[in-house]
Amino acid sequence: MDRRSFLRRSALGGTAAAAASLAAPAVAQGTTTWRMVTTWPRNFPGLGVGAQRLADRITAASDGALTIEVFSAGEMVPALQSLDAVIDGTAEMSHGAAYYWQNKSQALNFFTGVPFGMTSRELAAWMRYMGGQEMWDEVYDQFGLKGFMSGDTGTQAGGWFDNELTGLDDIQGLRFRTPGLGGQVWQELGVSVTNLAAGEVFQALQSGALDAAEFVGPYNDLALGFHQVRKHYYTASFNEPGLATELVVDKAKYQELPENLQAIIRDVCQAEYDQVASDFYANDPVALQTLVNEHDVIVHPEFPDEILDAAATAAREIMEGLLASDDDLTRRTAESYVDALRLVRSRTENTDMGFMRAREQFFEI
Repeated sequence: MDRRSFLRRSALGGTAAAAASLAAPAVAQGTTTWRMVTTWPRNFPGLGVGAQRLADRITAASDGALTIEVFSAGEMVPALQSLDAVIDGTAEMSHGAAYYWQNKSQALNFFTGVPFGMTSRELAAWMRYMGGQEMWDEVYDQFGLKGFMSGDTGTQAGGWFDNELTGLDDIQGLRFRTPGLGGQVWQELGVSVTNLAAGEVFQALQSGALDAAEFVGPYNDLALGFHQVRKHYYTASFNEPGLATELVVDKAKYQELPENLQAIIRDVCQAEYDQVASDFYANDPVALQTLVNEHDVIVHPEFPDEILDAAATAAREIMEGLLASDDDLTRRTAESYVDALRLVRSRTENTDMGFMRAREQFFEI
């Protein structure tokens, strides 16, 4: 996708949405309209499209009884103020990623992506069957919110760099866009880390304010145009092995809804978690082929072992700190996550990885 065309369509969509009424949610003839603010540009592949589809599904499934109006990044509030918009009542819903709000609680990192942590399948097992959702509910209760997993990008790419990385010396002082606990790991390795919303990253790379950046993977990165300013692309990373996006709602308003509307929100989020995963799995390989064949991007499957080894050490130390946190919720969330990881990884490593090795080595078609 041509970046200028994508951003032009986003801007046109933003203009139209900005013209929409920002009044309090409408309630008439048994219908309710809620406002959803997102951290994504309008029509952004996978994530922005997924947020709009989620809103449309809720509206359709409720036969309009609960109509969701979407405001993309910057249309009502800046992207990284989306959660605050729900807390202060400006909107009823936000669509983003929980680790964007780690300044509110370090526990929120666990519901997005943890370096060297759970894959998306493992994360869903923890959330749905092993106490993860209950921990998340406790964390968001502090802010009068409730969260639902709303999308799955799968394992994310490592990022875009000026040159090939050969070891730790190459990353000292590097200005790198990467959020969450993964960002904390890179910082421990000597990197200067910042977080920017999707629509701000290209300009920061182009201007030199950033040296490197990671966002999600080929599908999103192609649309954002990173290949125009960086050519070395690391397609595997330890940062975010199974990222989940979130839909966050005002808990009090959610509980005031009839049970059928509550169920629609919950079940549509679960459906979208799987729908978004399929979208990325289908379109990431196509986008990567485009990056390589049409834009001469140089792909590196993995970071050098020296970086991976140091990153794993830093990730363990950060996790140990969270397990010993003075904040009760952060500590208990870390304990729940680690206990689940120790169990579910045995299934992945004993079954899935054996199959993947066998297919790679013996089967071609």
